[in-house]
Amino acid sequence: MSSVDFTPAPNFIKAIITEDLQTSKYGGRVHTRFPPEPNGYLHIGHAKSICLNFGLAPEFKGLCNLRFDDTNPSKEDIEYVGSIKTDVRWLGFDWEDREYYASDYFQQLYEFALRLIRKGKAYVDDLSAEQIREFRGTLTEPGRESPFRNRSAEENLALFERMRSGEFPDGSRVLRAKIDMASPNLNMRDPVMYRILHAEHHRTGSTWCIYPMYDFAHGQCDSIEGITHSICTLEFEDHRPLYDWFLDELGIGHPRQIEFARLNLSHTVMSKRKLLQLVQQGVVSGWDDPRMPTLSGLRRRGYTPEAIRGFCERIGVAKRDSTVDVALLEYCIREDLNKRAPRVMAVLRPLRLIIDNYPEGRVEELDALNNPEEPSAGTRKVPFSRELYIEEDDFMETPPKKFYRLSPGREVRLRYAYFVKCVGVVKDQSGKVTEVHCTYDPQTRGGDAPDGRKVRATLHWVSAPHSIVAEVRLYDHLLSKADPTDEGEGQDFKAFLNPLSLEVLKGCRLEPGLKEAGPGSRFQFERLGYFCVDSRDSTSEHRVFNRTVTLKDEWTKIQKTQAKEPVQAEPSRTVPALSIAEKREDLMPIAQEITIDDFSKLDLRVAIVREASLVAGADKLVKLMLDIGEGRLRQVFAGIRSAYPQPEKLVGKRMMFVANLKPRQMKFGLSEGMILAGSGKNRLAVATFDGDLEPGDKVS
Repeated sequence: MSSVDFTPAPNFIKAIITEDLQTSKYGGRVHTRFPPEPNGYLHIGHAKSICLNFGLAPEFKGLCNLRFDDTNPSKEDIEYVGSIKTDVRWLGFDWEDREYYASDYFQQLYEFALRLIRKGKAYVDDLSAEQIREFRGTLTEPGRESPFRNRSAEENLALFERMRSGEFPDGSRVLRAKIDMASPNLNMRDPVMYRILHAEHHRTGSTWCIYPMYDFAHGQCDSIEGITHSICTLEFEDHRPLYDWFLDELGIGHPRQIEFARLNLSHTVMSKRKLLQLVQQGVVSGWDDPRMPTLSGLRRRGYTPEAIRGFCERIGVAKRDSTVDVALLEYCIREDLNKRAPRVMAVLRPLRLIIDNYPEGRVEELDALNNPEEPSAGTRKVPFSRELYIEEDDFMETPPKKFYRLSPGREVRLRYAYFVKCVGVVKDQSGKVTEVHCTYDPQTRGGDAPDGRKVRATLHWVSAPHSIVAEVRLYDHLLSKADPTDEGEGQDFKAFLNPLSLEVLKGCRLEPGLKEAGPGSRFQFERLGYFCVDSRDSTSEHRVFNRTVTLKDEWTKIQKTQAKEPVQAEPSRTVPALSIAEKREDLMPIAQEITIDDFSKLDLRVAIVREASLVAGADKLVKLMLDIGEGRLRQVFAGIRSAYPQPEKLVGKRMMFVANLKPRQMKFGLSEGMILAGSGKNRLAVATFDGDLEPGDKVS
C-alpha cells in the first residue's frame, strides 16, 4: 500500500455510549461482554469484537466480561474454551474475575421459561422441525398457528417438566415463545426457546437434556450479568425485537443491543463452519495452520497482538457490511515488525559464490546492524569467508534492462562486507549455473570504495561453512479469489483455495546466530521479508521458519512496469577467461551473449490464472482469465480441454504467456495472447512455473 490513513476510523458505538452516559440511562455505568461460542478457534473477525468490547470498557471506566455461549453441547469442546482464553489474553485483554458461562445460568433460564409459560407467553409444541419451518410462512405470506399453540398453561408446564426430566427423545418437542405468527419479522413468529438434546455437556455433564436457544439465552444472560451495552454483529439486527420482547415480558434489566458490521477480509474465509471443513478434511494442518485467519494461526505465522489491535482500530466499526483488503492487515504487521524485528541475513535459494582472490582459510568477523530503525539495538558479528551463498535470483547470466544485481563483469556490494565482481561461472550438465566466481576489492571493506566509485546493488549473503541449514515455509493468501463469498451456483469455496498458499523450501542457509532463536522469535530476513521460528515444528536439530509477510520489492515493481514496454537485455560484457578454468573442466568463462533476432520478438511473461472455465459449444477450448501485471485480466482461449477437463484446477497456476501477439477475434470472444504448452503423442501439458514469480515477470 502506498499510503495509509493513520486516523482511527469513526466509531458510532462510542457516540451511543456517550449519549447514554449523559442521560444516565444505566446510572452512569458501562458494562460490555465478549460472548464467544466454544465451537471453534477465534479468528481475525473475532479480534475486531474483542478489541471493541474490551476496548470500550476501560475507555468509559467500565467493565467487560468474558462469557462463553455454551448452549449447544453437540458442537462444543473444552479445547475451544482454552484456546479462546489464550487468544483473548494474547491480544492483551484481561477479564479479571469475570469469566462466565451461559451454563452458569441454566437453572435461572429454566425458571424464566416457566415464568413465560405461566403468563401464557410460551408453549410446548409437538411439531417436527420440518413442520415448524413449513408453518412459519415466508417473507410475503404469514405463518400458521401450530395446533398445539393453545394448550393451557398447566399442560405446558407439565410437558416442559417432562422434557426437563428426559422422558422425550431428541426433536420430539420444543418450547416456543407465543408472539405473532403474522409478524413481518420471521424471528417473531413463535421462535423456539428450548430443544431436547441428550448430549454430554463439557461443564454440566448429563444434568440437563434440554438446552436454551441462543436467542433466548442471549438477552437474559446479559441482564443477569448487568450488561449495559450488548454489542453484536449486524446479522442480529433482525433479532433485536425478539431480544427486547423477552426482556420486557420477563420484566428484568434491559441492556441495549447495538449491531455493527462484521469483518470481511479479502482472500479469506471467516465462516467457522468452513474453517472447520478445512481442518477436518486435512486441507490445512490444524486450526493454528499459519494460512488460517485464526488468531492461533496468525500468532504462529508471526503476527503480533499490537499489529492486530492497530488493524482493528484503523478499520473502525460501521453499520454496513464491506470487505477490508488483506493488504491493510499486512501493512499493520510490517509497520510493527519494522520497529522491533532484528535484521539478519538468510539465503532461501542458495547459489554458491566463490571469491577467487580471497585467502583460503581466512575468516573475518564483520559488524552488522541489528535494526537501523532502533539504534539502541546495537550490532552483531557475522562471519565472512571465501565461500558464500547468495540468492539464485540475485544473479543473471544475461540480465535484462534495469537488473542491477550480479551479472558478468558487474560489480556489486555484499552487505557489510566488500565490493565483488563476477568473473566466471560453473554450470552443470543441463547448463544451470551452480557456482559464481568473483574477485573482491580489499579496499572496500565495510561497503565503500576509497576512490568513490559506486555500485547499484547491495546483496545479502551468508558464509557457506558457518551458515546453518533450515526449512523455510513461504505462506501466501489462503484463497486466490478476493471475495470468496461470491460463489457461483453449485461452487464450493474450496475451489478458490490458493495452490501457492504454501511453498516449503529445504536447505535454506541462515546466519549462525539464528541457531539459538526460540519458538516464536521474529526477524526480518534482509531483502526477503519478516519471518518467525515455527512454534510447533522447529527443533534444535531441524530449524523451521515461517514467512509472516513479504517486504516491498522495488525490482518487482520494475518488472511490472516492463510488462507494459519493450524490454531489452543489457549489452553483453566480455569476461576474461579464468586461470582456474585450466584446472577445472566444469568451470567455463561466461561466453558472449548470442542474439536470436526472431526469438527476441516474442515478449514472454509470467501469467497467473485467476479464472478458468470450459467454453460451451467448443470441444477443445478452455477460457482463461490471466493476470500479467497490467492491472486488468487478459482473456485467452486455449485448446487444452483434453488435458484439463476441470480447468478450475488451473486457478493460481503460473504459466508462460506470449504477451505481444495481436489479439484474435474468435467465435467465442477476443483472445488476447497465447499460453505455451508441451505436446506429444496423446499427451498435452501447460508450461508452468514453481516459485514466487510475480505476474508480468520476464521469461528469459
